[in-house]
Amino acid sequence: MTAATDVAGMRAGHGAGLLLIFTAALAVPLTGRADDGIATDRPDFVESSDTVGKGRFQIETSVAFDRDKTQGVRSRTRSTPTLLRWGAWDHVELRLETDGAIRSKVTAGGLTDTVSGFADTSLGLKWHVADGSEDGSRPGMAWLIHVDAPSGSSAFKGEGWRPSVRFTAEWDLPRDLSAGVMAGLYQERNSDNHRYVGGILAATLGVPLRENWRAFVEVAGQSLASNRNGGKVVTLDTGLTWQLTPDLQMDTAVFRGLSKAAPDWSWTVGVSVRF
Repeated sequence: MTAATDVAGMRAGHGAGLLLIFTAALAVPLTGRADDGIATDRPDFVESSDTVGKGRFQIETSVAFDRDKTQGVRSRTRSTPTLLRWGAWDHVELRLETDGAIRSKVTAGGLTDTVSGFADTSLGLKWHVADGSEDGSRPGMAWLIHVDAPSGSSAFKGEGWRPSVRFTAEWDLPRDLSAGVMAGLYQERNSDNHRYVGGILAATLGVPLRENWRAFVEVAGQSLASNRNGGKVVTLDTGLTWQLTPDLQMDTAVFRGLSKAAPDWSWTVGVSVRF
């Protein structure tokens, strides 16, 4: 739901972009608003049921690292996942998502191959269909509809347009705990260029730590498919979020692969800003 280039230039460009975003974020007033503050779709896999609100714009960007070793083949990948969200109406937002700049290094038999480029871009929308109740008896709910476009560099470009649909639900629980589940379907192409349908299923639990700090633990079936179609990507992950202001959040998360097709370890650190 993820061509060689000058790697040094790619690093510098992305670093400058993050610096610009963070500088703009620090300019956001420190006074609070009437709402509950920024609600992000990262760093966990389960999406929030909230939209950004009519006329609001939100950017969620990060750096992510994957590590894997299978049958003597070691791979390391660095990417820059980024999500742009714009509130078209009170309960509908338009979305643009990408894994951004990617650098992949694969080592096997003493030889190392490095490829750099850019990932595909996904276009979509989120429709918030119900608010949750304060006592947790009714969840907040939303539908997400996306389509991945074959727009990336040749080394990372998918085959054709690939649609997906997800449904997410969130509960507010006693003691400021929260819980969320997400289920969905996606259409992809396998190595034989045949279309197939895969599944998505994940659950997360949010835990308050102190004022403006929260932690989460999650089990995520990010991609549920047969071995012929790439296998299952299942992870156990945990992370932290820190809301510096009502419109600025920092976060980090670590993912442990539970299935053969999942990377052994993944780690991400990111920033989200609402305007």
